[in-house]
Amino acid sequence: MDSLKHDWLTEGLIDYEYKKYILLAYLKDVGKRFNQSELYPFMADLIFHYRNLIKVRESKKLMYDSFPETLTKADFNKLRLTYDKIVNDDEVMQQIEEIISFAIPKMKGMLEEGKELYEFVEEQIELEPVGVSPIYSDEGYLFINQETSKDVSIYRFQMTFFEHAEEKYRSMTTEFLMNEIRNISKTYENIKVSLTKKFTELPNPATYLAVSKLKFPLNETVLPVAKRMLVRVISSR
Repeated sequence: MDSLKHDWLTEGLIDYEYKKYILLAYLKDVGKRFNQSELYPFMADLIFHYRNLIKVRESKKLMYDSFPETLTKADFNKLRLTYDKIVNDDEVMQQIEEIISFAIPKMKGMLEEGKELYEFVEEQIELEPVGVSPIYSDEGYLFINQETSKDVSIYRFQMTFFEHAEEKYRSMTTEFLMNEIRNISKTYENIKVSLTKKFTELPNPATYLAVSKLKFPLNETVLPVAKRMLVRVISSR
C-alpha cells in the first residue's frame, strides 16, 4: 500500500482500530520506500495527507474543500454528503478525532525520515551550468550523471507558473529525451551543441548538469531532487 485514498479517513468503516491498521500498513510501506532511497511520489503523498489532517484538526470539522480540485463533480458531491452526515454524528466525530490524534504524530515521524533522506540526497548532488547561461533560462536541458559513470540522462525542462490564492508558484515539467554515453569526444558541451542542432527551436538553451556522487533511484529520487534544485537556481536569477 504505497498510497492512501484521498478520503481514507472517512471511507468505509470508521473505527479507530481499523483506521489505525490501514495507516500503519501505509506508513510501513512508505518506510520501506525511504529505506530503498525512493522519495517520490511517496513523500509528496505523505505531505498531502499530513496537511489535510492538520486542517481537519484545526477546523474541528471535516473540510471537504481542502481536498484536491481534481476530484470529479460526482466524487466531490459524494464526499460532501458523507462529511455533512459525519459532522452531525458525535460518536463518529469522536472516532475521527481519536484517529487524527494517533495519525498526525505517526505521519510527522515518517515525514522527518523523508526529510532526512531528501537532505542527504541533495548534499550528494552538485548542480552547475553547462556552457554560457542565456538570459532566458525558463526552458532548456537538464543532464543527470551518477557516481562518475559515463551514462548521461538528458531531459528537456520548462518552468511553469501557477497561482493559488494570493501566491504565485513556480514549478518545472521535464520530458525525457535520451541517454548518452560520455567520452573524450562527447563532452557535456558537445552534447549541448548536438541538442541545439537537433532541436532548432532552442538555439541557445539553458543547460544544467546535476552530478550525484552516490547512486540513487533516478526517477524516484535524483530527478525530482535535481528539479527542485534547478527551480531554486532559475528563480533566484
